[in-house]
Amino acid sequence: MILGVTAEQDELRASVRRFLADRVPISAVRELMDATDGGDPAVWAQAGQQLGLQGIAIPEEYGGAGFTFAEQAIVLEELGAALYGGPYLASAVFAANALLASGDEAAKQAYLPGIGSGDLIATLAFTEEDGSWETDATRLSAASADDGWRLDGHKAFVLDGHTAGLILVIGRTEKGLSLFAVTADADGLRRTPLPTLDQTRKLARLDFDGVPATPVGADGAGEFVLAKTLDVAAIAQAAEQLGGAQRVLDFTVEYLKVRHQFGRPIGSFQALKHRCADLLLEVESLRSAVQYAAAAVAEDSSEVPTVAALVKAYASDVYFHVAAESIQMHGGIGFTWEHDAHLYFKRAKASELFLGDATLHRERLASRIGL
Repeated sequence: MILGVTAEQDELRASVRRFLADRVPISAVRELMDATDGGDPAVWAQAGQQLGLQGIAIPEEYGGAGFTFAEQAIVLEELGAALYGGPYLASAVFAANALLASGDEAAKQAYLPGIGSGDLIATLAFTEEDGSWETDATRLSAASADDGWRLDGHKAFVLDGHTAGLILVIGRTEKGLSLFAVTADADGLRRTPLPTLDQTRKLARLDFDGVPATPVGADGAGEFVLAKTLDVAAIAQAAEQLGGAQRVLDFTVEYLKVRHQFGRPIGSFQALKHRCADLLLEVESLRSAVQYAAAAVAEDSSEVPTVAALVKAYASDVYFHVAAESIQMHGGIGFTWEHDAHLYFKRAKASELFLGDATLHRERLASRIGL
């Protein structure tokens, strides 16, 4: 397994960071929190057409750049640092990896070029009203009829589900879980935005009433597709959480340098030095874990299921701890709506719960290593 960071990856990080600082500053993030889609269409288009971010890990034969998940993890880290609210995780990670895992050549040829260019926004709908992130919790039914497949049921907590042009849906057939493609304008589909703790990330409820759907992959192969996709998604979200934790630590340290009490910067107080040192150790440990997990995905290693559970659990703990400590070390201003600390705190808490909390992933880790 190849670890470490290349010069090309450093340049990728620098270019993505410059792009986000210029086009998605925190002031723009605040403005977009009340928007329906949470992202600026012009920024999304530029990211796809000029930087190729959406297609960075999509193979070249499907219109992508042909890089690996190791490069995509760098992009995700910078997006997390900027609190980017667009549909990157839903489309370029969830949907793209579900299609790649499906083995359906026709579906990959039909959808991946649009996802890679950013012209098509897609998402994956798998969780339902009980909020379970387990693969066996699906109740939405898929039935074959003379005119094709029809879906009946509900999906909840669907990332960017109310704005995506393509929805990949996990449904239950007589043979088990299967993956289906549904267009946004399909008859019988109702999409409702959900209120969220993290206003920078949009979720939706989807209601299916005899909705026509196109099978993707083999009937009954959905459990394999979903399990593989969720492992990659867990590592992708951990990369986002790493970026957010690093950014929070950075602006907290800067604040401790300029805030004075008793005639000296409060960052010179030993108690705060120790707290920052502990946070730095956690963030750097998470960085090592994310880099290893990303390399495992890039090489399609058999370790992916294990490291996915490990890194998601650790990332959830670290990001939330760093965000909570940041508010405390900022003092009174850290509790105000005007300060950015609360935006990262909400993202940290929402990310901790999304795809399953740390307890769930520790249980998965124990199960996957045979404990």
